[in-house]
Amino acid sequence: MTRTLGIGVIGCGNISAAYFRLAPLFRGLEVRACTDINMAAAEARAKEFGVKAETADALLADPDVDVVINLTIPEAHYGVTLRALEAGKHVYSEKPFVLTIDEGQRLKQIADAKGLRVGSAPDTFLGGAHQLARKLIDDGAIGTVTSGTAHVMSHGMEMWHPNPTFFFLPGAGPVLDVGPYYVANLINLIGPVKRVAAIANSATPTRTVTAEGPLKGQTIPVRTPTTIHALLEFASGATVTLGASWDVWGHGHRPMELYGTDGALVVPDPNWFGGKVELVKPGQPAEEVPMWDHPFAVPNDVRPTASFANYRTAGLADMALAILEGREARCGLDRALHGIDVMTSILRSGETGAFVDLTTTCTRPAPLDPEAARSLLA
Repeated sequence: MTRTLGIGVIGCGNISAAYFRLAPLFRGLEVRACTDINMAAAEARAKEFGVKAETADALLADPDVDVVINLTIPEAHYGVTLRALEAGKHVYSEKPFVLTIDEGQRLKQIADAKGLRVGSAPDTFLGGAHQLARKLIDDGAIGTVTSGTAHVMSHGMEMWHPNPTFFFLPGAGPVLDVGPYYVANLINLIGPVKRVAAIANSATPTRTVTAEGPLKGQTIPVRTPTTIHALLEFASGATVTLGASWDVWGHGHRPMELYGTDGALVVPDPNWFGGKVELVKPGQPAEEVPMWDHPFAVPNDVRPTASFANYRTAGLADMALAILEGREARCGLDRALHGIDVMTSILRSGETGAFVDLTTTCTRPAPLDPEAARSLLA
C-alpha cells in the first residue's frame, strides 16, 4: 500500500469506539474526523481519540476524508451512504448497510458510475477461526457440505444497551442485527443462497429497559419479529437451519455446525474473530483443530469473564487495499447485498408463510490466510 486513506466517522455511538480503537492496527488507514447528529457525542469522541469533530456537511466536503465509516442507526444507513457517495467518498457501513434490495441496487449504480466503493460489516468471517474452518472445507476435510445448523439466541439488548429502542424496530431484530454475522460466514463457508423459508413471531409486544442509562425502567415497543426459525437452501444444494431469537433465556445449541459427506465441523460464534473449531470424522469423537498462526485469532479484547479476538475494521482495511490494488473487496457491496437479500427474504417468508426465491447472488469471498491477514496490519 503506497498511501494512507483518510477516514471520517459518521455516528459516534457505542460501536464507534471499536472502530476508533482498532483502526490504528491496520495499514493505510487514519481516522481524521468524526460527526454525529449529537455534536456533543462527536466532540467527546474527537477529544478521546485525537481527531477533529466536524458537522456532517463539513466532513463530507473535507478533502482529508477519502472513506466514510457509516455508523448511524440502520434506518439512516442508506441516506448517509447516498450522501457520502454523492460527495465523492468511498463508504464502509455498519450492518445492515441498507434495508431493501432496491436501496442497495441504487447505491451500486451510483458507486459504479462514480468509480467508488461501498463495503459493509460484518468482517468477522475474516477471523482466524472462521478462515481455518474455510480452509478445512476447501481442503475437503468434511467432504461436500450437505446441511448444517446456526443459532443466534439470547434475551435481547435491553439488558445491556443504554438506548436499545432501535433494536426492536423494523430494520433490526435478531435477523438484521445479529444475523448478518451468521449469514456472512455461511456465504464465506458454503456460498450464495438460492431460496429461504421462515416462521416468525414475537414473545411480547413491549420490552422493559433494565440497562443503566436514561431509559432504565422505561417500556419500549417491539415492532419486528424477535423469534425466527428459517431454512436456507444454498446454490450448492446444502440446506441450513437458522434459529434467531431474542426470546431465549438459555439454550445448549452450538453457534454453527456444518455436516458433510465425510465428517462435520463445529464453528465458533461468528460475532467474534476467534474461538474453537472442532472436526468430527466418521466414527470418531469431536476433536479441536489446532489453531493456525493467524493474526486475527489472537485474543485482544479482555472482558471480565473472557478474552476475545476482535479485529473489527479488518474489512475496511481490506477494502482500502482493494481500492489501491484495483481488486474486489472481501466485504464488498455484492456480497453485502446478497446478505440483505437473504435476511429480508427470511422476514418476508415469516410474514407470508411461503418460500422466497432470492433475486441476487454472489461469489464466495477470497480466503484470507495468515500471510494475507498480516499484510493488512500496521
